[in-house]
Amino acid sequence: MDNFTYCTPTKYVFGRGAELNAAAELKALGLGKVMVVYGGGSAVRSGLLGRVLENLDAFGIVHVELGGIEPNPTDPKVREGIDVCRREHIEGLLAVGGGSVIDTAKAIAAGVPYHGDFWDFWAGKATVEKALPVGVVLTIPAAGSEGSGNSVITLLDGLHKISLRTDYWLRPKFALLNPELTFTLPPAQTAAGIADMMAHIFERYFSPTQDVEITDRVAEGVLMTIIEEAPKVMARPDDYQARANIMWSGTLAHNGICGTGRKEDWVSHFMEHEISAVYGVTHGAGLAVMLPAFMTFMAHHAPAKGAHLARRVFGISEPDDTAAALAGITALKSFFGSLGLPLTFKELGIENPDIDLLVKKLHENKGEVIGGYYPLRVADTAAIYRLAL
Repeated sequence: MDNFTYCTPTKYVFGRGAELNAAAELKALGLGKVMVVYGGGSAVRSGLLGRVLENLDAFGIVHVELGGIEPNPTDPKVREGIDVCRREHIEGLLAVGGGSVIDTAKAIAAGVPYHGDFWDFWAGKATVEKALPVGVVLTIPAAGSEGSGNSVITLLDGLHKISLRTDYWLRPKFALLNPELTFTLPPAQTAAGIADMMAHIFERYFSPTQDVEITDRVAEGVLMTIIEEAPKVMARPDDYQARANIMWSGTLAHNGICGTGRKEDWVSHFMEHEISAVYGVTHGAGLAVMLPAFMTFMAHHAPAKGAHLARRVFGISEPDDTAAALAGITALKSFFGSLGLPLTFKELGIENPDIDLLVKKLHENKGEVIGGYYPLRVADTAAIYRLAL
């Protein structure tokens, strides 16, 4: 196990009615004027946004709204939010939604006190050293952004989709998690969220670091819980306990606990980011395609961790590492398929992907060699994309 520092300053309020704690939590942070960031119409149609705003009004918290955040969020909304926050002297942000909404709020929070272009942080030209505080009302368990310091934004000029990772500044100050808010999620969105949270665990599980039994076991336990609870929420969307287990799994998958003391990978995410940047697909659906492709490549080049996963999570008894890893991939694909997730580019709706373009953009954004588990160059990532055909 490697040395590590772990700080998770997010306060979690979990359970029925959790969203009605928004005003009290903002008050506790000393915030009197906030921007409420939300997505499409679901927060409005469900009445959630109205309840949250009424809660803020009851506590005397002044608010402005920024709606219309779309999946795979892009820089224009971030720039709009930064301008409004500066003009209105906003003190903090409340994100009401899923990962795209939260990531946009974080980007705005980082950009407001910064004197340059907020994209400098994503481009690696500057480091976040100050940000407005962000709170969250979570509606979609998937991205785990409610508990992480990460934010993924796409720069439309060139379609550069980049994940910014911070240890402290962009971690939400509080996250309000009510499983009831997820009852009305469409099945496809629920399934994509499940793939996303599992991917966050796999990105940490596929590690070259030795003697990490504790985080291996934590990761395996969360994965096994997801695999057990996912069919329940698909069959009965209003199963509170199953939804609660899935929601908390999504947070634990990405708040950093599964990555402590170990080197992480993130290749599958990097490769999917290029797909969703170019083709606009749902991130979790893209991950369901890329994860088995990545694991298949690894089964033939570095099978040990895939075999470990197969035996412990999927109960594979095959003694040969490559054969065990491949059997585990078959089990994973069967699970994804049972949720209605795509498994190939074609099932993702991309008949003829431009693999050369995807590889070019990937290495332009991430460097000549990528991967924490196994070093991958252009020929390797092209081979993984082809495995997804």
